[in-house]
Amino acid sequence: MWYTSTRGMAPRVNFEGALFSGYAPDGGLYMPEELPRLDKETLRHWSTLSYRSLVKELCALFIGQELIPRHDLNDLIDRAFSRFRHKDVVHLCRLKNGLNVLELWHGVTYAFKDLSLSCTAQFLQYFLEKKKKHVTIVVGTSGDTGSAAIESVQGSKNVDIIVLLPKGHCSKIQELQMTTVLKENVHVFGVEGNSDELDEPIKAVFADGAFVQRHNLMSLNSINWSRVLVQMAHHFFAYFQCAPSVDTHPLPAVEVVVPTGAGGNLAAGTVPYNMERIFWLLSGSDSQTTRALMEQFERTQSLHLPKDLHSKAAPYSIHPRPVTFQLSEAVTSESASDEAITQTMVRCWKENQYLLCPHSATAVNYHYQQTDSGQSSIPRCCLAPASAVKFPEAVQAAGLTPETSAEILALENKEARCSPMRRGDDWTQMLRDTIEGLSQRWKGCVVNPSE
Repeated sequence: MWYTSTRGMAPRVNFEGALFSGYAPDGGLYMPEELPRLDKETLRHWSTLSYRSLVKELCALFIGQELIPRHDLNDLIDRAFSRFRHKDVVHLCRLKNGLNVLELWHGVTYAFKDLSLSCTAQFLQYFLEKKKKHVTIVVGTSGDTGSAAIESVQGSKNVDIIVLLPKGHCSKIQELQMTTVLKENVHVFGVEGNSDELDEPIKAVFADGAFVQRHNLMSLNSINWSRVLVQMAHHFFAYFQCAPSVDTHPLPAVEVVVPTGAGGNLAAGTVPYNMERIFWLLSGSDSQTTRALMEQFERTQSLHLPKDLHSKAAPYSIHPRPVTFQLSEAVTSESASDEAITQTMVRCWKENQYLLCPHSATAVNYHYQQTDSGQSSIPRCCLAPASAVKFPEAVQAAGLTPETSAEILALENKEARCSPMRRGDDWTQMLRDTIEGLSQRWKGCVVNPSE
């Protein structure tokens, strides 16, 4: 399996190259040169699989056996999910009035990002150990990404991770999940600024190509193909659990409702992560058209999609042959007010004695809108990206009793470590100095492996 840039100006790479690169050198995003076609027998077989087995089958399609042999791949995925609290990794709750909630939050940090980051970290370490290499991962976070990334690599001898968090802008639990991990390879900075401001020193560091190459820097942000790949599994799993049958033609529709901020979790269900990947698919893998659209957007911060891209034959992952679809038919969007989210949390508790986090309630609010109006009768699955235990303040604000967990309660009494990045400091230089220090330490360990 080869991967090509959506902008067509960079050499193609294999899965390992896409994993370590993030963005392609031409600024584009990596996509498989060909999307696998799934025949009816494959779909029928996949519909019987556990979530864990489905992840293995999906990853095997996109990662060549010459890179990771199948038995090694299976072991890596088993290792990635070994710390999940639920034996099935994810869990579907079937509640009253056709409400299906797929819980994606049974990982260490109680958020869906544990699913993709735990697997991605295993893939990284597999390649690093084979080549005896080291990388430094730099992550900017507003909450869940930082803690999930830390947990996925903490204690690894081949990886150092630097996380910049916006001090005072994360929830207390989210911050503690990052600052109480005291492993030697974990380095957390509390930035006196918001998540947009802390992105600036990260962008400045990654803009220096020679520096990035010299220190083996990488990011684990949501454009990384490995994260998209693993997240595809819970969309397939939601479909198979809620579809009445996969033996009919055409395949029955299932509506998957995804609460989303930047679109990462949503877009894994349509194969591409963001609009650039969607444009590339809609244009029939036309990198020139995609590049022109993205350059227009980067120049003007606005975009008018050409009419011929509104409906285009594209190889869509769950269909055995190319299907013509309109973007507006494949993906629609709704919003929910804070008041509606709170009301949904209360209603779900009263009807089911089931506690939703505010993000999950955003998806369930849409389900209630549809059922109350009688507008839609197709099966529907609401994705629950986080546990309510992470949001006690929101639960209390809804007049409900927060749930607790021993792991969350224990955070309060743990030692914390967090280096400040204060206003007036040179954040970019602080980040560069930290990276250089980690590189020197790694080189010293390689020279003196007994230390």
